[in-house]
Amino acid sequence: MPQRDAVTWNTLLGAYVRRGLMVEAEKLFDEMPQRNVASWNTMVTGFFSAGQVNKALDMFDAMPVKDSASLGTLVSGFIKNGRLHEAEELLTKRLRVTDMDEAVDAYNTLIAAYGQVGRVSDARRLFDMIPRGQYQCKTNNMRVFARNVVSWNSMMTCYIRTGDVCSAREIFNEMPDKDLVSWNTMIAGYTKVSDMEEAEKLFWEMPDPDIVSWNLIIRGFTQKGDVEHARGFFDRMPERGTISWNTMISGYEQNGHYDGAIELFTKMLEAGGTPDRHTFSSVLAACASLPMLRLGAQLHQLIEKSFLPDTATSNALMTMYSRGGALTDAEAIFKQMPQKDLVSWNALIGGYEHHGCATEALQLFEDMRSARVMPTHITFISLLSACGNAGLVSEGWMVFDTMIHEYSIAARIEHYAALVNLIGRHGQLDDALEVINSMPIAPDRSVWGAFLGACTAKKNELLAHMAAKALSKIDPESSAPYVLIHNLHAHEGRWGSASVVREEMEQQGIHKHPGYSWIDLHDKCSCLLAFCGVPVSQSKKHRDEPGNSTRGLIGQVFGLIVTCLKRRHSFPVFPSQAPIANHYALLDPQLHIAAICKASLIPSLMMMC
Repeated sequence: MPQRDAVTWNTLLGAYVRRGLMVEAEKLFDEMPQRNVASWNTMVTGFFSAGQVNKALDMFDAMPVKDSASLGTLVSGFIKNGRLHEAEELLTKRLRVTDMDEAVDAYNTLIAAYGQVGRVSDARRLFDMIPRGQYQCKTNNMRVFARNVVSWNSMMTCYIRTGDVCSAREIFNEMPDKDLVSWNTMIAGYTKVSDMEEAEKLFWEMPDPDIVSWNLIIRGFTQKGDVEHARGFFDRMPERGTISWNTMISGYEQNGHYDGAIELFTKMLEAGGTPDRHTFSSVLAACASLPMLRLGAQLHQLIEKSFLPDTATSNALMTMYSRGGALTDAEAIFKQMPQKDLVSWNALIGGYEHHGCATEALQLFEDMRSARVMPTHITFISLLSACGNAGLVSEGWMVFDTMIHEYSIAARIEHYAALVNLIGRHGQLDDALEVINSMPIAPDRSVWGAFLGACTAKKNELLAHMAAKALSKIDPESSAPYVLIHNLHAHEGRWGSASVVREEMEQQGIHKHPGYSWIDLHDKCSCLLAFCGVPVSQSKKHRDEPGNSTRGLIGQVFGLIVTCLKRRHSFPVFPSQAPIANHYALLDPQLHIAAICKASLIPSLMMMC
């Protein structure tokens, strides 16, 4: 059997250390016939990892020879054990002048550690201890200790972590030499504070931007909401990696440009890009928001063929299916998940709430508690909304009480809005008003809007006017008070009063934004708009214009609706197996008929009749 050399001994020693077997490692170290500096460094690292700081120090002091890694190992060990003061004391007081040529890397490590815990002043003090030029040892006139580019970059990063971009820029401007990390760090600092004007200016000053530089500037513009500018940079990229595609796709999705996210994902596949879990999560979120259930199901198949879905991807799939109405598929994914996190539970509870399945949402919450998963404020918003949709007043009160007293979660404005909506729409308007008056925080438009909606639904004109006045005071540009009061008068047949409200709304220059609904038809997403945002005079003029291309189709659609009503004695509902996937929506005569005709709904209506 060949004799073991130092490499073999060190390999075995490292294996013991990585597994935390320090007793065995120490015994092996004592038996080693020959030790080198790597052997000593391994033992120092092992003792620090095991939390045995004193033994690590003794081992370091006993080292016959030290290299640059030895000092770095000691400083990193102090940092990992939260003993930054001792690390600085070692560097500034105990270090011999002959060791100074190896110290700059250790200084840089400690500067970065100070920045990570927010101690910028300590980092700057240590940074200032490193001379700008070479430190001259008087005994041998040897070049030893000076700042390098990592020193400058570390100090700049410290300032950026705390949002002090001005001080970071001063460091950047003073740097004698800059590398790619320097430029990218400074650009990242500007994007962090959304100063994209300076970030873009600095980007174009870079001598040779790399793919990281391009990704940073694209992410900065998407975070600021300027997806058009971000797309301009994306299209000019000399090369794109998966991160580049993901940055732009997620930027579209996070800013509500769902069609843009899907369109870019298609181009990624055509260009031969390789989507990963982050890509699919963003595209699935876009499919869930449109919703495009059929495309989402195809993505599900592609994911299963590409890799085993992790928790985040499964959560995105579950959200997509639940929002699209395929609760059975969402439940199947939830049950098959080997590991569920908080998002998993909230996603399915939110899906139940979205589709009015309050009993299932409450039962899943009980399962969540049995699994000892701590709910968050988002969980209770979904539960309260589910109870409100189903009219479960007592259960809603129990949920609200559980949130405050059992989980010590302070009620937010969203919880109060859901609670007011729950009890108000059940006819308990006085109790709802009492909740509003007892709120520890000022009610906002969502709270007063929920109360106003409940008052108009229960035809309580006095309280409705009071709520409308409060809502108009908070949000003068909101059309909700006018529309709901108008509808209240119209429902009671007081058309004169309704006209007065409408005229006042127009005099104030307030317009209702048109309502819309997405449908997935023939593998294409279309949007149905309502006429509500268009003044009556304009909409009538538009309908009566000679040669209007939609006029004949409008008559056909209304004729088909009347036929359906006569045959079914109810409004037609699109079934889940029809070309419109999982969009359960009643036809409203005020729907934008031109959009309906464009979406080719006439054949669908004919099939239903």
